[in-house]
Amino acid sequence: MHAGVSHAVDDIGSSGARYEVKAVGLLALGFGMVGLDRFIINPLFPAMQKDLGLNYQELGLISAVLALGWGIASIFSGRLSDRLGRKRVLVPAIGAFSLLVATSGLASGLMSLLLIRGLMGLAEGAYVPASIVATIDASKPSRIGLNIGLQQMASPLVGSFLGPLIAIGLLKVLPSWHWVFAVVSLPGLVVACLLARVLRERQPAASVRAQVQAEPPASWRNVLSQRAVLVNTASMCCFLTSLLVVAAFMPNYLVDHLQLDLDRMSIVLSAFGAGGCLGMVLVPALSDRLGCKPVMIGAMVFALAALWILPSIGGARSATLCVLLFVAAFMNTGVLAINVGPLTHGSVPARCVTTATGVVVGIGEVFGGAVAPAMAGAVAQRFGIAAVPWIAIGAMSLACAIVVLAVREPIRATAGNPADAGMPAA
Repeated sequence: MHAGVSHAVDDIGSSGARYEVKAVGLLALGFGMVGLDRFIINPLFPAMQKDLGLNYQELGLISAVLALGWGIASIFSGRLSDRLGRKRVLVPAIGAFSLLVATSGLASGLMSLLLIRGLMGLAEGAYVPASIVATIDASKPSRIGLNIGLQQMASPLVGSFLGPLIAIGLLKVLPSWHWVFAVVSLPGLVVACLLARVLRERQPAASVRAQVQAEPPASWRNVLSQRAVLVNTASMCCFLTSLLVVAAFMPNYLVDHLQLDLDRMSIVLSAFGAGGCLGMVLVPALSDRLGCKPVMIGAMVFALAALWILPSIGGARSATLCVLLFVAAFMNTGVLAINVGPLTHGSVPARCVTTATGVVVGIGEVFGGAVAPAMAGAVAQRFGIAAVPWIAIGAMSLACAIVVLAVREPIRATAGNPADAGMPAA
């Protein structure tokens, strides 16, 4: 019954292609602002490090505290969104983190940065699970993987690809790095206003609504007892460890270890962002045709190969660095988008889908986004920044083992048998 309700609600949730385009577009822009506000700090780290006297371990803590707030908020905001509706969570969240990013420029030391970035993580984490499920609600079932990819793509597109170029460009024309944060906060406020006007809550038909209301609300125990939630959360921790450790420390790896200047560093980092944004679209779209598990396995093999070669490449081979980081990000972000989108959505009952998504994203962020960068910072401080790629390699290797051994492919819905949608394969 859960599967039938899930598929029926998906069909009813779309009010036509025009609304689908507008809703998915705005939700993608919102996620782009999440990426920009979160990752704009990374290319600014070398300049901030000198002004604020920060070391590698402290840089890891700054990344970790935002991810910790993100993870905690994702866990609880997913459940809140299931109860209150997506829009009531999304609009305040994007407005809050857009205002908070401006205050990052007011930081005068480590403690103020930790406080500001932690609060910002809470607001960004509240946006993520609700935005993923709101994208699914607005999508035609046959385009869920594609639309999730488009929405998720916006974060690496704006944050990792354009972010380094924006950061270094603004740094050249503004008095200091403090002003960069104030400027990049403005687009998010505009997107918040547009979402408030355009986005509407899904209204299922009376028969479907009666089926959903006849079931008791999903408890935390029910959600955490779902096998897919446990498996997807474990792999999410690994995906985010590999991705965010590279994202957080690659600027310093390029500048301090490979001796690149800021301009060359920003170009190499942009290749990482370009790979991430394209992978977010193309890899999940491919999963719509070939299935989640085989596409994830293939992508992880390519990511591992790129990460394995990376430590052997010197600073003089900037083009090779661009290619390797492009491939690693393309594959990593692609499997991440499948994991939090069609794989999780297709494997749990409709009544707890946002809560389940919040758990996968939230716990993944706590361990992969908070604990891992903090530990990586300590490792880099003790053994040198050259150790960072090997942490990413280890995390991706573990993720590959989890997916191969534990992930079950959700059965695709068909026109003749909609009740099959969302049920995991035996």
